[in-house]
Amino acid sequence: MNKHFQQVAVVGAGAMGQGIAQMAAQAGAAVLVHDVAAGAADKACASIRAQWQKMLDKGRLSAAELDSLQQRLSPASNLSELAESDLVIEAVVENTGVKQSLFAELEKLLSAEAVIASNTSSLSITALAAGMKLPGRFAGLHFFNPVPLMKVVEVIPGLATNEAVCQRLSDFVKAMGHESVRAQDTPGFIVNHAGRAYGTESLRIVTEGISDFATIDRILKDQVGFKLGPFELMDLTALDVSHPVMESIYHQYFEEPRYRPSVITAQRLAGGWLGRKTGQGFYSYTDGKAQIPAEPPTPTVNELPPVWVSSRAARRPELFQLLKDLGAQIETGTAPSNQALCLVAPLGFDVTTCAIVERLDPARTLGIDLLMPDAATRRRVLATNPATRRDMRDAAHALFVKDGKPVSVIQDSGGFVTQRVVAQIVNIASDICQQGICSPADLDTAVTLGLGYPKGPLALGDMLAADSLLEVLFNMQTVYGDPRYRPSPWLRRRGALGLSLTHTGT
Repeated sequence: MNKHFQQVAVVGAGAMGQGIAQMAAQAGAAVLVHDVAAGAADKACASIRAQWQKMLDKGRLSAAELDSLQQRLSPASNLSELAESDLVIEAVVENTGVKQSLFAELEKLLSAEAVIASNTSSLSITALAAGMKLPGRFAGLHFFNPVPLMKVVEVIPGLATNEAVCQRLSDFVKAMGHESVRAQDTPGFIVNHAGRAYGTESLRIVTEGISDFATIDRILKDQVGFKLGPFELMDLTALDVSHPVMESIYHQYFEEPRYRPSVITAQRLAGGWLGRKTGQGFYSYTDGKAQIPAEPPTPTVNELPPVWVSSRAARRPELFQLLKDLGAQIETGTAPSNQALCLVAPLGFDVTTCAIVERLDPARTLGIDLLMPDAATRRRVLATNPATRRDMRDAAHALFVKDGKPVSVIQDSGGFVTQRVVAQIVNIASDICQQGICSPADLDTAVTLGLGYPKGPLALGDMLAADSLLEVLFNMQTVYGDPRYRPSPWLRRRGALGLSLTHTGT
C-alpha cells in the first residue's frame, strides 16, 4: 500500500484520466473516478478493468492481484463522493475557467491536508491556483499519453506550492513505477518546451524549399536515430493538437523567435488535413498506412570525375578515408583541377557561401553533411547550390552510394537538415537549463522518456561537441540573420570552456 496517498480521486474519465486512475490503483491507492458526463466514469472503470484482464491473460498479474486491483477502483457519480480523498488529480478540458471552477468546488469538500494536482500540459500552475484558498497544496502533475507506457511525469510547483507537496507527488509517481522530473512553472514545462525544435525547424526547412517531408523524415531517422521523422510524428499526434501547442508556447514566451510556428501547419489545420486520424496530413493514409513516396532513383554515371576536398571541410581525414574506400580518384592539390568535383563540408554555412569564400567553381561544388560521423549514420546527405551542374550532382550521388548506404540530395541550406535540427534541439535544451526550468539530469530524462529521442539533448550535444554545435549556430545566424539561431549562454560558455553541457557549476 502506498504510504503517501491512501485514497486518490481522478476527475476526468478520458484517456488521460483512465491511465492515471489505472496507475494510481497499481501503486496501491484506492481510486475513485469522476466525470461530469453521465456514465463516463463507469465506462472508464470498465475499460481499466479490461486492461487488467489482459494483463492477467498475459501473465503480468496474478488472480489475487487482479481481485485486489478491482476492489480498489470505483466510479463516483457525484463530486461529493471525493470528500475523503487525500489526493485529487484533475484531468479535464484545457480551459482555465473550467479547471478553476472545479478547484473551487473541491476546496469546499476536501480536508485542508488534501493535495490537489492538475494534469495540465500548457496552463500556468500559478495562474490556476490564483483563486484557491490554500494554493500551497496545489501543483502540476503532468502525465503523458498513454499513461501506463509513458514512464515520465512532470511535477510542477506554482509560486505558492509547498515543497512537501511536490515531494509527496514525486514519491507517488515512483510508486507507480514511473520517473518524476521537477519543472518550474514555465510555458511547456520541460517536454513540450524541449520538443519545440524538432518540428518547427523541420517545417522551416520545407518552407525554404530545401527538401520535402519524406526526405527530411528519412534524414533525421537515418542520420540521428529518431524513431519517427518530424512529419510522421505530427501526423500521429494530429495538427489540431500540435499546432495550437506551437502557437501557445510561442505567444506565452512573447514571440521568442526560437519557437516561431509555421504557416504550413496553420494552413493544413484550417483545411482539416490533421494527419493519420483524418486520412490526410503530411502523408496520405490508406487503411491507416502512410503512403510514403519512393526515394529518387540513383543516377547512372558512366565515368566519375576526380574529387577535390576543401581544406576547411569538417571531419576532413574521415572524408578522405571515405572517398578512398569508395574508390574515388582524389586530387590533393591546393586548388582543384578544371574537371574536379569540389566537395565542401561546412558546419552551419551553406554551399554557396563556401564556394564564394573559397573561390571554387560553384557549378562543380557540392556539400556533404559530416556533423555526425559517417560510420554512425545510416544515410549520407549532399547539398547542391543554385549553380551546381546536373552532371556533378549525379556524379556525387553515384559516388557516395557505391557502398550501398542511401544518399539524399537536398537544395542549398545553411546547416543542411541534421545540423539545423540537432543544433536547435541542443540550443533550446541548453536555454531551459540556463533559465533554471529544470536540472540537466531531469531534462535528459524527461526528453528521452517523454519524446523518445535516441539521446537526451545534452548528451547528444556532448557526443557531437558543444564547439561544433556553436559553429553551426553562429554560422547559421550569419547566413540567415535570424535571432532564432543565437546560441544560449549555457551552450556558449560550456563550449568555450570545454565543459559538459550537463555541468552545473558551483
